[in-house]
Amino acid sequence: MQADKIWQAALGELQLQVNKANFNTWLKDTRGIDYSNNVFVVAVPTEFIAEWLKSRLNSLVSRTLSTIIGKNVMVQFQVQAVKKDTPRSMCHTMPDGGVSLKSRELNRQSYLNPKFTFDNFVAGDCNRLPYTASIEIADNPGGAFNPLYIYGGTGTGKTHLLHAIGHVARASQQLTLYMSSEQFTNEFIVAVRNKNAEEFRNKFNDVDIFLLDDVQFLSGKTQTQECIFHILNDFLDDNRQVVVTGDRPPKDIESLHIRLRSRLEGGLLADIYPPDHKTRVDILELKSHQMGVGFTPQVLNYMASHLHRNVRELEGALTRLSTFARLNGIEIDLPAAKQVLSDMVSISRQQEAYHCPTEIINTVAEHFDIAPDTITSKKRDLKTSRARHVVMYLLRQQNHCNLAEIGRLLGGRDHTTVIHGYEKITSELNVDSQLSKSIEVIKNSLRLSQKDNNT
Repeated sequence: MQADKIWQAALGELQLQVNKANFNTWLKDTRGIDYSNNVFVVAVPTEFIAEWLKSRLNSLVSRTLSTIIGKNVMVQFQVQAVKKDTPRSMCHTMPDGGVSLKSRELNRQSYLNPKFTFDNFVAGDCNRLPYTASIEIADNPGGAFNPLYIYGGTGTGKTHLLHAIGHVARASQQLTLYMSSEQFTNEFIVAVRNKNAEEFRNKFNDVDIFLLDDVQFLSGKTQTQECIFHILNDFLDDNRQVVVTGDRPPKDIESLHIRLRSRLEGGLLADIYPPDHKTRVDILELKSHQMGVGFTPQVLNYMASHLHRNVRELEGALTRLSTFARLNGIEIDLPAAKQVLSDMVSISRQQEAYHCPTEIINTVAEHFDIAPDTITSKKRDLKTSRARHVVMYLLRQQNHCNLAEIGRLLGGRDHTTVIHGYEKITSELNVDSQLSKSIEVIKNSLRLSQKDNNT
């Protein structure tokens, strides 16, 4: 049992260090079965997976386990049947009281994570629109928002919302199909090879709600995009619900066919941003409660202040702290949290260039040769407006601040003003080389300033 708990903590760390495809393919269906004499044994389902992990991820897994346990550990991968959770889902009943074989097959292929529900989703300004739209769709599929396209960075909650919609829909007897774009592509390729492409398309005919994750992986896959396009057409023509996620707006996905892009843009586009500080604290409180561990407000605030890339990073920090506390039989105070999370905080600082809002305002003001308080004032001359818009852009792009927070920082401006300023800079960056150079100079100044402050 101890080995299994350690391995669950390691999986939480590894999920942050490898991409989703590799994690789901090679690590998801593994478990820790033994730890003795500094050797940790991991059960894997096949010899092929064991060999792949040994040759590709052995050092990373060993290093991660060593960090969690606190001493150097060797890892062995042992082939063993791995018990999987059996998905429980609602199925369509036939008029004779039986259950549709197609429905059973679809639900077996469309596993929904039981942890990804609306009750477990922390809503805030960073995700209010997609969260509200998802609830509306779950209660009234095929209504106002069809299709719904949710886009944002890794670990911001897009997949969580897809699964939450699926849980509500299945509970109300709606046949729901969740697929990642990679899964869709793989199944379509096999169907084409076996000359069963039409049969593959037909399996979507009885589906009420289609949930497609990570559409950016379809980039450049012409045949797969063509198939998806026709499937979406069938759903929308029949007022059946479609929800799609991506890491960016459809127009920014390279090699996405214009017809498919037009279909995705024909409904509601809802962006989702990394959580702000308050939402991060709320997430940490909820997750720690679910894990059955308690941390002081000071510890939670420290994590929220220094780990701000995405929700997975926060979950990884909680897992590491709770595991450290359990293995060492201690309670985590602020000094201990700083020590245990020091490497995670350091990596987060390197990978996410977060800067104090005041520092951004001061640096932009210096670049444009104006006083910092001019940017937050009511002045609207060309130079001041330009500087103000650049601040809006950096606060949104670099710090992922929500619109209300940016407006408050800039003298109480409303969200429409902030949107205008942000979009103005975004659109002009592609055509104004001088503006692009100015923003790069400002970013370099901010990085140098941050480096000086950390030394």
